[in-house]
Amino acid sequence: MTKNSSPAGCPVPSEQLPLNQYEELRESWFFRWALLDTNTYIRKMVWIWVGSWAIAGPVAAASFSPTKFPVQFLLAASAGAILFLFLALTRLYLGWAYVSSRLVDTIVVYEESGWYDGQTWEKPAEVLTRDRLVVSYQIQPLLKRMQQTFAVLTGLLLLGAISWRLV
Repeated sequence: MTKNSSPAGCPVPSEQLPLNQYEELRESWFFRWALLDTNTYIRKMVWIWVGSWAIAGPVAAASFSPTKFPVQFLLAASAGAILFLFLALTRLYLGWAYVSSRLVDTIVVYEESGWYDGQTWEKPAEVLTRDRLVVSYQIQPLLKRMQQTFAVLTGLLLLGAISWRLV
């Protein structure tokens, strides 16, 4: 990975520059999922949901015997698996939202050598414009897709809750 060079007079360490943090997310194994095409992104989310059944299934089976209460078992296990998916999606969203906020902010808060020496640097206009363009054209569509995924999952949980009441 190549780090973007710091603007002239920028005291922020390279790894704390918002644009470099953005590049790190783009190359990260987990956070890169947000960049995938829609079908691959959905497939990853489905795999997390299916994998979550390894935990949610036995927990639901302890409460609702699959042979006696198959519908309740399926609804409870599905809801439990969706909650694991919510956790993964929340982590994905928060990572991208954090970098987005660092790119949009006019001031960069950074640390030179440790937690006790926080400093600030005001971005020059051209850096701020570049960073905001990255947010507008690269990150906002990702955040919007993740928000839509949250909405779908919430809808599925509500549908499951309504189904539960009807059973």
